[in-house]
Amino acid sequence: MFKKKHATSAVTLKETWKDGDAVTKLTFFIMGLNALRHRQWLKGFSLLFAEIIFLIWFFLSGIHSIAGLSNLGAIKSKRVVFDKAQGVYITQQPDNSVLILLFGILALFIVAGFIYLYIVNLRSNKHTFLLEKRHEHIPTNHEEIASLFDQRLHATLMTIPIVLIILFTVLPTVFMISMAFTNYDRQHSVGFSWTGFQAFGNVLSGDLAGTFFPVLGWTLIWAVAATATTFFFGVLLALLIESKGIKHKNVWRTIFIIVYAVPQFVSLLMMAQFLDYQGPLNTLLMNWGWISHPIHFIDNQASPLIARITVIVVNMWIGIPVSMLTSTAIIQNLPQDQIEAARIDGASPVQIFNHITFPQILFVMSPALIQQFIGNINNFNVIYLLTGGAPMNNNYNGAGSTDLLVTWLYNLTFGQEQRYNASAVLGILIFIISATFSLIAYRHTNAYKEG
Repeated sequence: MFKKKHATSAVTLKETWKDGDAVTKLTFFIMGLNALRHRQWLKGFSLLFAEIIFLIWFFLSGIHSIAGLSNLGAIKSKRVVFDKAQGVYITQQPDNSVLILLFGILALFIVAGFIYLYIVNLRSNKHTFLLEKRHEHIPTNHEEIASLFDQRLHATLMTIPIVLIILFTVLPTVFMISMAFTNYDRQHSVGFSWTGFQAFGNVLSGDLAGTFFPVLGWTLIWAVAATATTFFFGVLLALLIESKGIKHKNVWRTIFIIVYAVPQFVSLLMMAQFLDYQGPLNTLLMNWGWISHPIHFIDNQASPLIARITVIVVNMWIGIPVSMLTSTAIIQNLPQDQIEAARIDGASPVQIFNHITFPQILFVMSPALIQQFIGNINNFNVIYLLTGGAPMNNNYNGAGSTDLLVTWLYNLTFGQEQRYNASAVLGILIFIISATFSLIAYRHTNAYKEG
């Protein structure tokens, strides 16, 4: 009986077309027709109106939008032509390649969405044909609507979020990626063309290579140092506060939480003023007699090494409270009997930390550390608000000694050169680097191996 039911349910689209009646066959061309026949009004009219609207749009605008992707516009530069109708010379503006590219990609997304709806139509048609063939009950319009809030509630709730993600995340991402294969820059800000991998060549082996690889190296050093220092000292601070004999623990936690509660841009701008050449820190050090002249910490005359150490230290000030809060929650839930047993066996506090406390904290926080590492690769605020990339480096193209890849991308986009294609390439490379490091690191964590 089971095999018979399984064989009957394994109906194919070919069998649906071959054995179905006229309405079933017409549903292959007119979406929702079979649903309308069975009074499934919501499904039927939704699919039918979607097809009508799509076909009207496709023939009036869609074909032209997709065709525009072939050359991103025929007119690439401003030119003067003779208008025979008016009998005068007119200035013909270049085609707006940005809009052509955007509407072309949007058209492809609409076509993909319609293909998905057409597949839904075919599946619904096949399912209805199967129910007819087995003489089973075909859901009514009321039952179909009720199922949207019962068996298919997950699909109903996810529809709007998925559409919004596609429109405001996936579509801009594809648009940005596509710009990497053009010559979109200040000289070609309106009428640009496809150039293949030329922009990638400029970044990896051309005029920007001398900037990309040093900035990449510093970005990775910064990400490792910023992640390691905030994590390690955050754990130590949490252990110190949780130690026996420390009074007023809530007060100490509150003091450090205040640093985290203050908006980051406020802290960074105030630290920039504090570290200024004529700022309070230099004034205090000179009044105390510790230095004879002010130190350039983060301005254009600063040493690259001092500026980089400074941003790492300032980032510790901002990031340690976050690690402290997370570590405190883990430390408070550690098995105390295991720690007490180690103490009875004569283990020192350092040994307990190395073999019990730290491994368990690391086990729990490994995924968060990977996330923090990726966040530091793209940490725009600390560099931009604190140093602005300073000190400038004459050997770099549009970047300073403390610039990360993400701040260099910003400079290329909004700076004087406005190399949008190179910025798009950097965005792609940053994603590849972040994804590669996160996948490799996560697969080597104990949380992944034991999960």
